Amino acid sequence: MISDITLGQYYRADSLLHRLDARTKTTLTLALITATFFCRSFASLGLTAAFSVLLVLLSGVPARMVARSVRPLLWILLFTAAMNLFYQRGGDVLFSWKFITITMQGVSVAIFMAVRIISLVVIGSLLTYTTTPTQLTDALERLLSPLRLAKVPVHTFAMMMTLALRFIPVLLEEIERIMNAQKARGADWETGGLLKRAKALIPIFVPLLVSAFRRAYDLALAMECRCYTGGAGRTRMNSSRFALRDGAALLGFAAFFAGILLLNFVGGKVV
Repeated sequence: MISDITLGQYYRADSLLHRLDARTKTTLTLALITATFFCRSFASLGLTAAFSVLLVLLSGVPARMVARSVRPLLWILLFTAAMNLFYQRGGDVLFSWKFITITMQGVSVAIFMAVRIISLVVIGSLLTYTTTPTQLTDALERLLSPLRLAKVPVHTFAMMMTLALRFIPVLLEEIERIMNAQKARGADWETGGLLKRAKALIPIFVPLLVSAFRRAYDLALAMECRCYTGGAGRTRMNSSRFALRDGAALLGFAAFFAGILLLNFVGGKVV
């Protein structure tokens, strides 16, 4: 399960999404996530799901890698679907036993919420799959640059966010390595009660915490050795600029959002 978490990983390819400006991708990702919450019918949600599949095809990222980003959320999907399945009222009763009642409305909402969560995860993961940490840092710094008027350290904030995102796969690899080492020593955290399992996780979290602090110290030392002083006076080796494809991407999103609003009006409302 640890190896299935792909957040923060970059997939090298030469696709249309890879060639888009990082600022365009960051803005469109936030806009697409927001637009997903505007879906109120199966028709508009189906358009969102189809658009997500189109983005995966345009990204050049293998479908199995995108599917891996959804697998760690399987329990959340099941829990969300179950909550909506058993607690939604309305529509024809499909099953009833004692205090458990399943209605057509509950099934519809459960499916709707599951598809929405999957679409959100796919859209969010494509940003890190197609954007390097350096490009993401520059994009965040440029997008947040108006905050400099309020004396906000934009470069430092963008660097912190990017480093935190980049260290997610590194720490996941460290967790897997520590777990394998503890298993080789006979550790068992899969049997026994809840308290016993919690105590068995201590030999994992303590080395992980020590390793995280050591990596942070080594990173800070490496940045100091390279005379890193923050955003003041820094230049960029590769300057980003908007191209025709970025404008086309923005127009494509505008058409997509207009389609969501239209289908919400035409289709039957679910949530």
